[in-house]
Amino acid sequence: MTPRRPPPLLLDAILVGASLLDVWVKVHIDESLRLGCALVAAFSLLLRRRRPLLTFLLTLPAVLVSDAVFAALAALYTLASFTRHRALLAVCVTTFTVCDMTSWPSLHWNFAATSTLVTLGYTAATAAAPVFLGQLVQTRRDLSQRLAEISEARDHKRLLTAQAVLARERAQLAREMHDVVSHQVSLIAVRAGALQVGARDAEVKEAAATIRRLSVQTLDELRHMVSVLRASGGRPTELTPQPSLADLERLVDNSGIKVELQTDVSDDLPPTVQRAIYRTVQEALTNVRKHAPGTSATVRIRNEGGAIRATVTNTAPTRPPLPLPSAHHGLVGLGQRAALLGGTVTSGPTADGGYELNLELPAEGES
Repeated sequence: MTPRRPPPLLLDAILVGASLLDVWVKVHIDESLRLGCALVAAFSLLLRRRRPLLTFLLTLPAVLVSDAVFAALAALYTLASFTRHRALLAVCVTTFTVCDMTSWPSLHWNFAATSTLVTLGYTAATAAAPVFLGQLVQTRRDLSQRLAEISEARDHKRLLTAQAVLARERAQLAREMHDVVSHQVSLIAVRAGALQVGARDAEVKEAAATIRRLSVQTLDELRHMVSVLRASGGRPTELTPQPSLADLERLVDNSGIKVELQTDVSDDLPPTVQRAIYRTVQEALTNVRKHAPGTSATVRIRNEGGAIRATVTNTAPTRPPLPLPSAHHGLVGLGQRAALLGGTVTSGPTADGGYELNLELPAEGES
């Protein structure tokens, strides 16, 4: 786990405090010039992040006239951690060394003395240490940035790979829908058309016409879904226009069962609410067709005190249902859709052997 770094302002305050302590130890209070330069150097560290070079230049007078060099070393470290100009850093190190070696106002140097050469080497090493440390920090920061970029690139590559896999799966699904499902629905439509033409019984003709109409409608929707799946990864494809309350009458007419539609709500409800009502009625009528053959149904949609209630009730079936495949996800999906809109879906048998499904939604459609 990476240790947590202190806040920048706190770190700056600590450096200023350390510089003031250095001034208190090395500069006498009666030396006004040296004290003033040292204080300027200490408080200039507050500018070190925004103006590192200016901060270093403001600390040089204190190095020239006194032994309070902590602020200058801190400024030199900051400059080395931000700049990439090696020549500038070399000049700054040389300047610090010269200022620290000079005993102002006396500018006399004795290079022949061994002690002077030792002091020069020590001073140059003292100035070079914060520069090396600042460059190390800069290198570490650059390395962390590169690692973050590599990690981001790896995540992006992983996302692209996942999208490519998803695109292949969608393409395979589109082929299966086109080659198998669409073909079978087309055969149903053809056979229903042939039955409609050849049958003599009026009820059989009507049933065959309904089967053919629903098959053609399903085939159109399947073809559009295939085009959407095949367009995955390319330009976005518009989905089929979403149903509204205006489409309920057509849904009831094409349901293949006897349905009475009663509604007193207007068409100005939010689209999400209208879509939820439509899908609920559609699922309920589908279940009636599958599980209660020979029955009749009633669809009631009403506005009760700001809440929209949709109820689908069917009578008891007159003959046993045919065994049809089902994933039993319809009611679960309706409940999830209603929950997203802040509503509920309940269902259960009625006293006369029928079944009833209730949807309740807030009129504004907000969760």
